[in-house]
Amino acid sequence: PYIQLSNNKGELAELYKNCKFTSFARTGDIYCLFYERGFQLLKEGGYLCFITSNKWMRAGYGETIRKFLGEKTNPKILIDFAGQKIFESATVDTNILLFQKAPNTKKTTACVAKAGCRENLSGFVEQNATACTFSNASSWVILSPIEQRIKEKIKRIGTPLKDWDIQINYGIKTGCNEAFIVNAAKREEILANCATEDERQRTDELIRPILRGRDIKRYGYEFANLYLIASHNGVPDKKIPRINIDDYPAVKRHLDSFWPQISIRSDMGDTPYNLRSCAYWEDFSKPKIIYPETTQGAYFAFDCEHIFIDKTCFMIISNNAKYLLAILSSPLYEFAYKRIFSSIELSVNGYQYNKHALVKLPVLAAHPSIMSSHIFDCLSSPNSIKTANRKIYELYSLSEDEICYVEKFVTRE
Repeated sequence: PYIQLSNNKGELAELYKNCKFTSFARTGDIYCLFYERGFQLLKEGGYLCFITSNKWMRAGYGETIRKFLGEKTNPKILIDFAGQKIFESATVDTNILLFQKAPNTKKTTACVAKAGCRENLSGFVEQNATACTFSNASSWVILSPIEQRIKEKIKRIGTPLKDWDIQINYGIKTGCNEAFIVNAAKREEILANCATEDERQRTDELIRPILRGRDIKRYGYEFANLYLIASHNGVPDKKIPRINIDDYPAVKRHLDSFWPQISIRSDMGDTPYNLRSCAYWEDFSKPKIIYPETTQGAYFAFDCEHIFIDKTCFMIISNNAKYLLAILSSPLYEFAYKRIFSSIELSVNGYQYNKHALVKLPVLAAHPSIMSSHIFDCLSSPNSIKTANRKIYELYSLSEDEICYVEKFVTRE
């Protein structure tokens, strides 16, 4: 079955939340509970094999079932079909898991299916399987021996970003982009409609450049001449006052033309003319790393021009922003994120760099001895980028074979 517990306003979630399933997750799927119920019915040493969606292997809601399976069972065989349509009736990507009701020996025969494996699945598994250890709630990613070596090198010296002194937050949610995000021509029109020079200057400061996810590229961005009407709700705790729309008559007239839309939106501030409250409002004016949530690759850029980003982007505030930019943009960490440390794959080349997965990435801290080389200060040319990437391979002690493996996996424009 593929039935989300959150369907019908969480009707199933309410039904099962008190049934003492340790694998229960309100945002999860009912098949996770099937695994646990099957385990309960097994005799000691017995086996259970299911074909289900493979989302539990990486998704956030799968943490509880991964923990249960890793701690309570002995996973014997795991086949991830990873986009290969093996079962004609299946509408989702699938996997096969065989586990035993026994202590975990931490040696699972695992493989990722490839095109053509359906013709002789048992033979394919026998020839392509690798021994993996799955024993906790971390994402269950099937890695080859060389991928396991790279993972261990990264983990051995890295510190998860969640333990760094950084902040990761999403961009502006306007609730009505057509009203609050304007092009250059509309911005000039609003400024031209200001009655006084004083109003024009204040309005000019209010309408700020903004980027969308699609505008952010690798190491930089392409400004699409879009602007945000930053009539924010203020941050009282930080003594940032709310914008009073009456101080901006030309902007008010523009927003009034969208009154039916802005007056009923959910993402609204104290008035329909204001953006919703944002506790980190001042961070948009700081030097920062910006990146799109949905992307084809590791598209991270550095911004020191006080530019805003919309809800399709995230920003990272760090005292070591340029070093972190080099690390996250490198082929090694594009490979690490996509292949090893849990991402949500959207298509053949599309990924989500979502916050909950990104903060788990273990990254080598920016020690003074590293920063003194100034290699990561400027990434504006192919040569400087190449030098930085080679330095990153060196920091993580990758062999030439491992470097070739990474660069074969990561396609760069």
